[in-house]
Amino acid sequence: MTQVLYIEGSPNKAYSASIDVCSAFLDAYRSANPGHVIRKFDVWDEGLPEFGEDALAAKYAGLNGTALTPEQAGAWRRIEELAAPFHEADKLLFGVPLWNFSIPYKLKQLIDLISQKDVLFSFDSSGFAGLLRGKKAAVVYARGLSYSSPGSLTPASEFDLQRPYMETWLKFVGVEDVAGIVVERTLFGADGKVDRSRAIEEARAIARAF
Repeated sequence: MTQVLYIEGSPNKAYSASIDVCSAFLDAYRSANPGHVIRKFDVWDEGLPEFGEDALAAKYAGLNGTALTPEQAGAWRRIEELAAPFHEADKLLFGVPLWNFSIPYKLKQLIDLISQKDVLFSFDSSGFAGLLRGKKAAVVYARGLSYSSPGSLTPASEFDLQRPYMETWLKFVGVEDVAGIVVERTLFGADGKVDRSRAIEEARAIARAF
């Protein structure tokens, strides 16, 4: 059965633009695909572990082919558990608010934890290969200001580390079919509402064909 994994990146549950747009996406997707399964992964509720000494030692033990201690094995098992939903899903939806030109630290923590050899990618003498090949993704990018406004003091070419980071990472782990939905001006009253409505309609259209 087809599975969609929704990764929620915002802790701002009641007011989040990224959550609003993702919710509209999922509502439209459910209507178009009533038999599909949708799972939610909230990075703020998962109790993500630190990538500490045991996890790092397990990483290098795996690279060197040495045996793991029980503590190292436990740390690595947790990493594999966090990555499992990404392998089980056929499609991925990310809600990504902009934090300091990039992504929320909890989402970055998840990516840092699971982006490991033989977990989300492999490599040999010929190079790297992503292990999530054949999947597709949609990413909602929410921003308080606008990179695209004429005369913007924060042009995307210099300040946008949000969308390029997500799309580079997704490509690295094997996901090349990626749709981006941008909602901007979320801090600006009426203008923000207009842009949110536009993004919601765009999300619904993409979801119906996702």
